[in-house]
Amino acid sequence: MSDCNQSILKLSIAILVVGTRGDVQPFLAVARRLQEYGHCVRLATHSEFSGLVKSAGVDFYPLGGDPRVIVEGFIKTQNILLTSWQDIAQQLKQLMAVMESLLQACTQPDPITGDSFRAQAIIANPPAYGRADVAEALGVPLHIFFTVPWTPTCAFPHPFMPHISHTAGYWISYVVVDILICPCVLPKPNDWGPLVDIVGYCFVDLASKYEPPQELFQWMQKGAAPIYIGFGSMPLENPEKTSNIVLEALKNTGQRGIIDRGWGGLATHAKDVAQDVFLLSTDCPHDWLFPQCSAVVHHGGAGTTAAGLKAGCPTTIVPFCGDQSLWGAIIHERGVGPAPIPIAQLSVESLSTAIRFMLQPEVKTRAVDVAVSVGDEDGAAAALDSFHRHLPLDLPLPKLEQDEITDHVQGFFGYLARFCCLFCAS
Repeated sequence: MSDCNQSILKLSIAILVVGTRGDVQPFLAVARRLQEYGHCVRLATHSEFSGLVKSAGVDFYPLGGDPRVIVEGFIKTQNILLTSWQDIAQQLKQLMAVMESLLQACTQPDPITGDSFRAQAIIANPPAYGRADVAEALGVPLHIFFTVPWTPTCAFPHPFMPHISHTAGYWISYVVVDILICPCVLPKPNDWGPLVDIVGYCFVDLASKYEPPQELFQWMQKGAAPIYIGFGSMPLENPEKTSNIVLEALKNTGQRGIIDRGWGGLATHAKDVAQDVFLLSTDCPHDWLFPQCSAVVHHGGAGTTAAGLKAGCPTTIVPFCGDQSLWGAIIHERGVGPAPIPIAQLSVESLSTAIRFMLQPEVKTRAVDVAVSVGDEDGAAAALDSFHRHLPLDLPLPKLEQDEITDHVQGFFGYLARFCCLFCAS
C-alpha cells in the first residue's frame, strides 16, 4: 500500500453495477479490497445477485431493472434497422427502473438491518445511467470502472461498434471516461491520458467455499478433462438447434463435455445424452470448474474470458453482442484459441474445427503462458490504488440539503420519464 493511501479518509462508498453476473463479480473483488482498507462499502445491483454479493461478505442493496430483460433488449437493439419502437420502449422502461433506484442506493438505510448509509463516494459502471446526476446532487466524487474499453482512442473501435475501420471513427465511437481491464491482454493505448487506468483483472475467490454436487464430482472423476460449453446470460433464439450443434460437435471430436444451460436454456430439452456429456443446471464457479477442463467454449463475456485465461484454458468465443467480438479477436491474436465464431455462424463443422484447434499441444502451452501473466496481476489492489489516487484532495465535498438533492435528481428523471412515455404511447 502506497504512502499516499495511508492518508486517505475511511469513506462510505456505494458501488453501482448494472448488468449480468459477469459484470458484478469483478466489483466484488474491488469491494472486498476497499473493505480491507477500512472503507464502508455497499454494492448495489439487481436483486438476482443478492446471494452472490452477500456470500462474498459485502453489503447488498437492490437496484431496479431485470438483467435478463436488459440483456435480451440489448441484443435486439444491436441492429438498429431491425429494432421496433416496442423494443426501444422496453429498454427505456428498464433504464428508468435502474435510474430511479440509484439515489436510494446511495442514501437509504440497509433494507434488512436498518443501518443508516450515505455515500461519500460512488463507483459505478457505465450502464448505471444517472450516476453522474446522483453524484453531483450528493456532492461526492464519482469513479467509473468497467470491464470493457470505454474511453475514446484511435487504436481500435468501440467494442460495441467493431466494424468501424477508420481511426477517426475509432475515437468518435467512444463516450465515457474509464475502464477496468487486463494490461497483459489489452495494453493501454498511447492516447489515453492520466485519468484512465488499466488495473488488470479483478478476481474474487468462489472456489474455496464451493461444494460441487456429488453427481458432478463423480462424473469428473470418470474420464479425461472435459470441454466446457456455455453461453452464460445470453438468450438463445433456437436453444434446441444450438444444443444439437454442441452435442454433435462433441461426438465428432470424441470429447467429454460439460454443457452449462445458462439463461438461454442450452440442452434443456436434450434427451438420451451420452454418458460423456454432463448437463450443468446449477451455478458452478468458473474458478472451480475451468481449471479441471481441457478447453472452454463460451460467449466471450469479459469475466468468463478472464476466468478461462486464468485457468490456462484454450478458448473458443462465440460472440452474441457488445464487447464479446473484441475478446474473441484478442484470444485469436494471442494464439490461445481459434477465430471467434459468431452465434449466427455456429455449426457442427465450425465448432468441431474449433475444438480440434484448441486441443493442439502448442495452443495449450500458449494458454498456460497467458495464465501465468494473468495470475501475476493483482487487479483489485491496483483498482484500490487508482480509486485513492483520483480522489479529490479536499474531501469531503460540499453537500446539498436533502430537499435540493431530491429536486435535482427527480427533476432529471422526470424529464426522462416524459421522454420514455412518448415511445411507450407509440
